[in-house]
Amino acid sequence: MGKKARNARKGRGLQVATLCISTAMVLVLLGMVVFIGLTANNLSDYVKENLTVTVMFRDDVSNREAAVVCRKLQSKPWVAHLEYIDRDRALKEQTKAMGTDPSEFLGENPFVPSAEINLKAGQANSDSLKWIAKQIKAYKQVSEVTYQKDLMDKVNSNLRKVMLVMLVIAVLLTLISFSLINNTVRLGIYERRFTINVMKLVGASWSFIRKPFLSIAVLEGLIAGALAILVLGGGIYALYAYEPDITAVVTWQVLTITAASVLLAGVIISVLCVYVSVTRFLNMPTERLYA
Repeated sequence: MGKKARNARKGRGLQVATLCISTAMVLVLLGMVVFIGLTANNLSDYVKENLTVTVMFRDDVSNREAAVVCRKLQSKPWVAHLEYIDRDRALKEQTKAMGTDPSEFLGENPFVPSAEINLKAGQANSDSLKWIAKQIKAYKQVSEVTYQKDLMDKVNSNLRKVMLVMLVIAVLLTLISFSLINNTVRLGIYERRFTINVMKLVGASWSFIRKPFLSIAVLEGLIAGALAILVLGGGIYALYAYEPDITAVVTWQVLTITAASVLLAGVIISVLCVYVSVTRFLNMPTERLYA
């Protein structure tokens, strides 16, 4: 009898280990979807905030007047960063780029003051840009406002497509994971169907019968989530070792949300599968347990 009990415990332990590993594998896929989705959003924000709106001042505007306008623009809530380029700096940059000084044969500095503005990510879209360009042009010292409209539209369009694909993949993975894990859980509970039936026959409430199964499911979900986080963490660390600059888009917020999502998904999926399986056997007539 002792040997049978030990074998039963070993078998149950193997089932738990198999369930945790299979759940962890599914959670790794789900975690990758969450991670890629959040990273893609951060990458989009990074690209948007590095797109430049160029402000050109009128030829008769002095460096001092242009600098005053730039200080006013810098205080606007939609500006992430503003860099002012005065006449002298523009001349030096163009001289370096062209290899010759244009002022030598023109007799004067042909360049006008300008400013390069990086907008906050939330404002980097066509509708906001039209309104922002109109506000900048309201300054009489400004002659022209230019920006890469097509590139911004493309970035926003691609982000919507990526997020839609991520959402579809997440839904499909959730359905597949529930099906796979549910089958594994059902096999484990099937072996204890007679225990469930005995407890039901002696008058135990359904919530009382479910409680120990659900408690174990929570623990299994946490273990599976922790395993998945270790795998994902190893992959992210390898990515960082290969390309350290990913910290610009892979923030601590992304890592925290991904880890929390994986743990939460592990617990929810495990608990839901156990709840469904136990309820199924609770609803099953006694004679069908022997079928």
